[in-house]
Order: sequence, then C-alpha cells, then structure tokens
Amino acid sequence: MAMTADGKIATANRAVHSFGSARDLEHLYELRATADAVMCGARTVEISQSILGTGGEKFRKLRLKKGLAAYNLRVLVSGSGSIDPAAEIFKKRFSPIIVLTTERASEKKLKLLRELADEVKVFGETEINFYAALHWLRAKWQVNRLLCEGGGELNDALFRAGLVDEINLTICPKIFGGRNAPTIAEGIGFPRLAMADKFELTAIIRKKVELFTVLSRVK
Repeated sequence: MAMTADGKIATANRAVHSFGSARDLEHLYELRATADAVMCGARTVEISQSILGTGGEKFRKLRLKKGLAAYNLRVLVSGSGSIDPAAEIFKKRFSPIIVLTTERASEKKLKLLRELADEVKVFGETEINFYAALHWLRAKWQVNRLLCEGGGELNDALFRAGLVDEINLTICPKIFGGRNAPTIAEGIGFPRLAMADKFELTAIIRKKVELFTVLSRVK
C-alpha cells in the first residue's frame, strides 16, 4: 500500500487513488513478481481500472527467474458478488481470474461471474472466511505467496483474521485530510487496543521524497 503522511490511501471522494511516484509503481510490480497470486477488492479494481498484471516483460522475466509462473493468478474479492462486467480486468485473459464471494451473492450475480471469471468460490454467509479461502487457494491453485493490494476493507478483514505476515508500505509526502478519506484498514477494525494486530518495522529506505517501509508480524 501507498499512503499519505496523514495515513490516507485516497481522497474522501475516492477520486484520487494513485499518487505515488514512478518508483513506487515499479516497487509494486517488483512485489507482484514475488507472488503466486495478487488479490484485490472488486471496487478497488473497478476504480483503478487495474488488470493486476505483471507490469511488463521485465517483470515477467523476473518471475520466471524466481521459478514462478510467467503470470500471476488474479483474485477478486466481493462479498456481495457485485463486480462490473465491463471492468478492464475481464478484457485481459493472460492468467486465470478467481472471484471470492459469500452467500449474499444472488444466483443471478453468481451466474454472471461464472461467465466472466475462471472460477467463482463462495466462502461464508455474510463475510468471507479468508482462513478457509486462503487454504483453498493453496490446495487448489498452489498459491504459497499472496500479495494483497487493498482496498482498506479487504485489508481490515485480513488483519482481523490474523492472515497478514508482512506489510509493504510507501509513505508519500502529501496530505489529503478528511474524516471520510480511506486508510489502509477500513471496515470493522479492532475495538480495543489490546486486540490490535502487532507489527515491527524491519526495513526502511528513502528514495527521493518517499519512504519505503517493511513491517513484519510480531510472533
């Protein structure tokens, strides 16, 4: 994730979703080149018009050098099953697309998703059971390293499930402000300080005006 100095990942109206430097974008592709799959919330993919690709031939070769498949698996998350069928990601068929959803998704929506994606899987009644979903991704699709690119509600669900091992966080010298501007972890959150998900800073590098940090889960 990339965030502003005041902890925002987009403006309050969600109009601004990409504000990092060219180096930050390259770093994103470098991270994708280490993962078997890239996961993202449906709304985030729609707004950003992302296809969750490798980022080009340079990074595809890097994946092959690391012993990974040429292209990462693409995982979309939508508890309601609401995904725009015209989204850019469905127009590029270079790697499988998997949709994770819940029983809240109607049969009509599931039917449409099955026409768009390579596989649609239901985990949970109202909220996705990510513990079960990630086990399934490993068993069915051989996903050993999963990169999640948000948004905030998806991140929050993973934090609450205790499934985040590492955070790669770019801090950008901008201020968005706004009480409704999203942060890296939205949604339900932790009700008490004692329950907070705990990490430690394990790396920090300054590249021009940005800080590239790595936080690892406290064991």
